Amino acid sequence: MPTEPASRVGSAVEPHPVLDGYYGGKAQRQQFVRGLFNRTAHHYDRINAIFALGSGSWYRAQCLKRAGLRPGMRVLDVAIGTGLVAREAVALCSDPDDVIGLDLSEAMLAEARRNLPIALIQGVADALPLADSSVDLVTIGYALRHVGDLTATFREFRRVLRPGGTVLVMEIGRPRRPVTRHLMNAYLGMVVPTVSRLSGGGESGRTLMRYYWETIDRCVDPEVITAAMAAAGLAQVRCDTDYDLFKNYSGKRPDEAAA
Repeated sequence: MPTEPASRVGSAVEPHPVLDGYYGGKAQRQQFVRGLFNRTAHHYDRINAIFALGSGSWYRAQCLKRAGLRPGMRVLDVAIGTGLVAREAVALCSDPDDVIGLDLSEAMLAEARRNLPIALIQGVADALPLADSSVDLVTIGYALRHVGDLTATFREFRRVLRPGGTVLVMEIGRPRRPVTRHLMNAYLGMVVPTVSRLSGGGESGRTLMRYYWETIDRCVDPEVITAAMAAAGLAQVRCDTDYDLFKNYSGKRPDEAAA
């Protein structure tokens, strides 16, 4: 599947092409995503349990630990959803006041509010309503494929980070091995959407999971994502892969005082 070349990361870089089976063009993407998650928020945790495939609470906690999260750090969880990543961040920080959640979907924020006593903000990843240098860790869990512009998003992440702070992106990537890709295409592309619809998510649940898989399958290569991170001013950028499926991207805002 063709992807954007890394040489173009100085300008806008979309995470995947326009999926015209779901929305008409770039201008409609954000509205479509917001509406889709609003309609499925009440069912999302059940859907997540179906397709988690090892990305449950233990895995999310391990990713946060590897990123260096510890008590006393302030965390921004972008695209918080129902709070699955933020919940682990609160446990590691030991203080709910140190975790902030942000999401485009008001219905997702309402679900997160039911479970987490943290600050919640409605907003988008490429225009964060936070002050410069205000957090130690920015995380986004399995939602980078839904932003409009990778470069602008990572610039915003760098802006709100304190010097030395870390960006952690947890994602599901298109498998490299043909056998894994065929299995995931069958599971996430066909089995999970059907089970989601039958288990209470209805047609919106089915659409969510079909869209989820298509954004994975047509996402730009990891090298484009890491190049966009570097172009946004992040240092020590890397991508670690688990099980030929889970991608963990990380980078740091340089500590200017130490430079």
